[in-house]
Amino acid sequence: MPAPKPAYERVLLKLSGESLLGRQAFGIDFRTTQAIAQEIKEVHALGVQIAIMIGGGNIFRGVRGAAEGVERVSADQMGLLATIMNGIALQEALEKIGVMTRHVSALEIRAIAEPFIRRRVLRHLEKGRVIIFSAGLGSPYFTTDTAAALRALEIKAGAILKATKVDGVYSADPLKDPKAKRFNRIRYIEVLKRGLEVMDATAISLCKDNKLPIIVFGLKKRGNIQRVVLGEDIGTTVY
Repeated sequence: MPAPKPAYERVLLKLSGESLLGRQAFGIDFRTTQAIAQEIKEVHALGVQIAIMIGGGNIFRGVRGAAEGVERVSADQMGLLATIMNGIALQEALEKIGVMTRHVSALEIRAIAEPFIRRRVLRHLEKGRVIIFSAGLGSPYFTTDTAAALRALEIKAGAILKATKVDGVYSADPLKDPKAKRFNRIRYIEVLKRGLEVMDATAISLCKDNKLPIIVFGLKKRGNIQRVVLGEDIGTTVY
């Protein structure tokens, strides 16, 4: 029986910091991180080129810090540093299971990660290395959602795969509203009009202007990353 054919040659996987929490309330659960790394390895084995944008909300979220009185620029810089810590953890988990990675930070931190140089990143992908993007765009006020959209466009990814704690995009928060409806497909403009919390408005607009699909799916079910890459009809496609 022939091996399944991936629907995408190159993808950008958006992982929130919270995806590394496991059952903890704070920080990095290394068993959870290892389990995610194993799923990424299985997708990589299909020949798919993978870049990952990692968030930092499991350690520090800039918006929350600003709400508690930290100056916004400083709070966002702290959040960017949190993503670098998550990037190190994910790189360690991937390389322990034989997946060659390159950690690319938007902040200058050469002892830990490479700077973002587009042509170098493309070369890494072509050589079969998994890319981990951290520190967003390196600037305050820009979320890792916006960073994911921009980097996906720069590396010419076929889609953004946004892994979340729920299994798609809903008309309301399904954890609060049992009558919330899940969409199989929804247009970018509808997401913006309804104010749905898929990604921030800047990220959605970037994807809309460049016709880059976003597939929102649940990370909790084992194998979902591979199912999305193989084109199975799970989650919600924003188009």
